[in-house]
Amino acid sequence: MSFKIIGKYIKDLNFNIPNPKTFFLLSKNISNYKINIDIKGDQIKEKIIEVKTTLNLQPTSESFEKINTTIVFATIIELSEKLKNKKEIEEIILIKVPSLIYPELRKIFVFIFESSGFKDVKISENVDFEKLYELKKVQ
Repeated sequence: MSFKIIGKYIKDLNFNIPNPKTFFLLSKNISNYKINIDIKGDQIKEKIIEVKTTLNLQPTSESFEKINTTIVFATIIELSEKLKNKKEIEEIILIKVPSLIYPELRKIFVFIFESSGFKDVKISENVDFEKLYELKKVQ
């Protein structure tokens, strides 16, 4: 493999439901929110990169109550010495690492919702990060 994961952790977690009204509206209208995924890579040292995968819940319409639910999951990777191709490094950061860590990240995010009384949160079990990468390149 052209990289190895040397560490993973929750870098940031924000789960804020501002009031009881929002809680009850969210309980009834959870399907009116969608998951956003954002991925960023930061070079820490030569051949060491921190990949930050962020999930957050956004209302599909401005008329819904806004909650602040965001988790940033950091993955520290070490690139192999022979890896020089920028496109290959980009694919590791935006496709391969998120594909490997997504099941764990999703499990944590769903656990937080379920522990807060939301049993009907539908977060896709599989995300096609390659497709997202291709869509982003076209934009």
